[in-house]
Amino acid sequence: MFETLSDRLNETFGRLGRKGRLTEKDVDDAMREVRRALLEADVNFKVVKQFVTDVRERAVGQDVLTSLTPAQTAIGVVHDELIKILGSEPEDLRNPERPPQILMLVGLQGSGKTTHAGKLALRLRKQGRNPLLVAADIYRPAAIKQLETLGRQIDIPVYQEGTQQNPVTIAQNAIRYAQERGYNPIIVDTAGRLQIDERMMQELVDIQERIAPTEMLLVADAMTGQEAVSVAQTFDERLNLTGLILTKMDGDARGGAALSIRAVTGVPIKFIGTGEKLDALEQFYPERLASRILGMGDVLSLIERAQEQTDEKEAERLQNRMLKGRFDLEDFLDQLQKIKKMGPLSQLMEMIPGMGAQLRQAKAQISDDDYKQVEAIIRSMTPWERRNPDRIGNSRRRRIARGSGMQRQDVNQLLSQFREMQKMMGQFGQMAKKGKLPKNLPGNLPFDRM
Repeated sequence: MFETLSDRLNETFGRLGRKGRLTEKDVDDAMREVRRALLEADVNFKVVKQFVTDVRERAVGQDVLTSLTPAQTAIGVVHDELIKILGSEPEDLRNPERPPQILMLVGLQGSGKTTHAGKLALRLRKQGRNPLLVAADIYRPAAIKQLETLGRQIDIPVYQEGTQQNPVTIAQNAIRYAQERGYNPIIVDTAGRLQIDERMMQELVDIQERIAPTEMLLVADAMTGQEAVSVAQTFDERLNLTGLILTKMDGDARGGAALSIRAVTGVPIKFIGTGEKLDALEQFYPERLASRILGMGDVLSLIERAQEQTDEKEAERLQNRMLKGRFDLEDFLDQLQKIKKMGPLSQLMEMIPGMGAQLRQAKAQISDDDYKQVEAIIRSMTPWERRNPDRIGNSRRRRIARGSGMQRQDVNQLLSQFREMQKMMGQFGQMAKKGKLPKNLPGNLPFDRM
């Protein structure tokens, strides 16, 4: 989402880095570029004005001009101020004094409210909770069916009373139903409209008064830019929001909503939607997003995604196979599946410091189709061939190419690259045996073992 902004900021600080020392004019010129970049990214102009003022004040007042590494010091100041705008610290969901925890989701139609009710339920279930989804949207066609379909996909129950009952009554009955059966938390999916109207807002106020939710979460579409900020302001005025879920953060919008919404409304961003899959919901970390905007990557989020796909026993087994030179194409295919579950390849590259910018500068196209080609070739092999890639002869290569729809040179290239990888792994193994490498190599990242 922040590719253009990130590239502009890196270009600006790159110019500063080429100067041995900085003057106030250099800082002012850089701040002018930063201001322009933020405005072009659709950041609220009041937020931009305050941000630039704060950065300049700190840059000039913190000995940046006399620092041995003035450009790096300036980037540090910008990084700190970005974190301040985004909310400083990550905020967890509130816990009520007495259970159950009630999470009420509100927002405009089309913002992804129903889908993110399911994503939130899945996330909480993975934490050992026992959630219940409540279908309180009786107006949008198929809203209840959509929530029930999501519930079946993730094996989480959905409470609904059809489209004839009053939403306030549905919500009240759902709370009693959950308490009797031990469901906690309760996630209430409410109705939205194409635009804010009094009838919708009053219904939400009535539900809020009757069920006293622990969290009042606004689901806002980050792709709508400043419109998302004004929507958040209106909802907050009537409902006293406790948190925000920003959806479509994997899109190609300019990102102004994410950088403006906390500063303008004072409401913390608690989660971000990073893809279409039901597990594509992440807790919002201001520091991590600030680092990604400045091209520093987000290694912690990358590791967390990887850890979700690999357990310790499996990591240890693969590490041993790698060190003994037994890592084969069966193992490779298994790890490829794990990486695919972590998210789009282009998104993963952005989390590696500097990688996203380098790829854009080189105009390299990273696509999930790259996964598919490798998969197709490996899946066209027999189990014996996957376990013995070094014994695949010419006739087998021709058959594999035909079966995968690829060219023979594609098969040759894959086998050649894999052979080099095995060689490198074998060398690591020999070094480990001689005590030149620590025996416990990193085992959490699937691609550490590829």
